[in-house]
Amino acid sequence: MVQVFDRLAKLRAEASDRYATSKLAVLVVGSLAVLLGSTILQVSFGSYPLTLGEAWRTVFDAEMLFSLDVWRWALLGAEVPEWLSPRQIVVWNLRLPRILVGVLVGANLAVAGALFQIVTRNELASPYILGVSDGAGLVVLLTLTAFYDLMPFLPVFAALGGGLAFLLVYAIAWKNGTSPVRLVLAGVVVGTVFGSVQRALFFFIDDLGIAMAAQAWLSGTLMNAGWQEVRIALPFTVLSMVLAFAVTQELDVLLLGEDRADSLGMPVEKVRFAIAGIGVLSTAAAIAVAGLIGFVGLIVPHMVRNILGSDSKPLLTGCLFLGPALLVSADVGARLALSPVQLPVGVITGIVGGPYFLYLMRKKENLGEV
Repeated sequence: MVQVFDRLAKLRAEASDRYATSKLAVLVVGSLAVLLGSTILQVSFGSYPLTLGEAWRTVFDAEMLFSLDVWRWALLGAEVPEWLSPRQIVVWNLRLPRILVGVLVGANLAVAGALFQIVTRNELASPYILGVSDGAGLVVLLTLTAFYDLMPFLPVFAALGGGLAFLLVYAIAWKNGTSPVRLVLAGVVVGTVFGSVQRALFFFIDDLGIAMAAQAWLSGTLMNAGWQEVRIALPFTVLSMVLAFAVTQELDVLLLGEDRADSLGMPVEKVRFAIAGIGVLSTAAAIAVAGLIGFVGLIVPHMVRNILGSDSKPLLTGCLFLGPALLVSADVGARLALSPVQLPVGVITGIVGGPYFLYLMRKKENLGEV
């Protein structure tokens, strides 16, 4: 009889795994479909309009996709190939890089949000709530206003700023160890102080153009994103994603709770700190090229968790695909909603994310703990 029950339990577990895998596949395919549709729309509209068919053919032009000259220009900063047509220049030099930056930023923010939520075991945690984004943002704003020649090093500076902010959060939260609640409360304090310093910097900016650029950056925007931003964000994004997926076992153990993780021999504080460092790096890569885009790191992990559950590997995989789809589609809305006026994409994510978060609060009685 015991063997029968064990067999039934095993069959139920296998069926559950297949169901979870199928849900992940649907999420990935759906996200890619949304991303593809948003890409074609983004490429089609503008002062140089294209039909949907022209946009599709130009984006997936084999001559462009398999040309070493094109990729040396795009990823290494070489000279623009002379044989490009005006349509190819408009799509590949102006519109496609904006989409690619949106993909990188969306993936970074969503995965970073998932990491911070697991580290704190709190669904309300995000890079913004833990003060990381404000620390990174302060350093980036200083670079924009006073050290513009150092722009290629923005992700490094942003990571240093975010890391400093998180160290302060950790120091404030430390009392014979840390706890998720103290980390969140300390993050709110540090974020408030750093945000106030950011706003104070505007009183020392004399150049109106720099002030407007900084304001757009604080709102979160992809308007001026080009291949330079792709080159800045790409290596840091790849590194942070590889590291995030390398610690999925540790993330699953952390979800069991501090006491059980400690009983299993895990050095909880060291692991929590290391995983938070990965989140800081991922957040910095996003902030350096797109500014402070809110709600993506908070809402996307929550949406994926509701669909796939809390296991870290499918959660991170879902965030890796849903984050870019959501951000690129939001950027299409930001560009076309009040055309020819373009809104910062951070405005759209706030407009969409706020009501969704209120919906979650009304729907779930125990919103908070993962």
